[in-house]
Amino acid sequence: MDILHLVDRLEELFNKSHAIPLTHNVIVDEDKFLDIIDQMRISVPEEVKKAQEVFTKKDRVMAQAQEEANRTLQLARDKAEDLVEKEALVVDAKRRAELILDQARVESDNIKAGADNYAQESLLNLEHAMEQLLTQVRNGIQVLEQKHPPVEEPQSQQ
Repeated sequence: MDILHLVDRLEELFNKSHAIPLTHNVIVDEDKFLDIIDQMRISVPEEVKKAQEVFTKKDRVMAQAQEEANRTLQLARDKAEDLVEKEALVVDAKRRAELILDQARVESDNIKAGADNYAQESLLNLEHAMEQLLTQVRNGIQVLEQKHPPVEEPQSQQ
């Protein structure tokens, strides 16, 4: 039985009791009064048990909620840490890529400059060789002309 219901019955018994004139005392039906008190003695431990169960259940729910909150918080921290690490890796990768590109540009410029120098040197050597060859050809023609003067062809008459 509900303890509050028993308190209400006790109050009702008191209100129905007869007052003793000129005092604050009342005449109460002893059997009804003791019956309600007995029921209260039985009900109080039951109410305390229920309260204890609720209290225990509350503690268990709070512990589970705290555990879940801690787990969620740890997952969030881990995810944030992973994102920070990934961001750091991305930044580092971009920095390395820029360094590689810069080195490749410098190397490419050096290779182009070397190729241009090689081509220019080769062309200058070729020019020099051709000048020597041209000189030899002219000298040969000159020697031949000295040995055999050119024959003039007769002019055709019209």
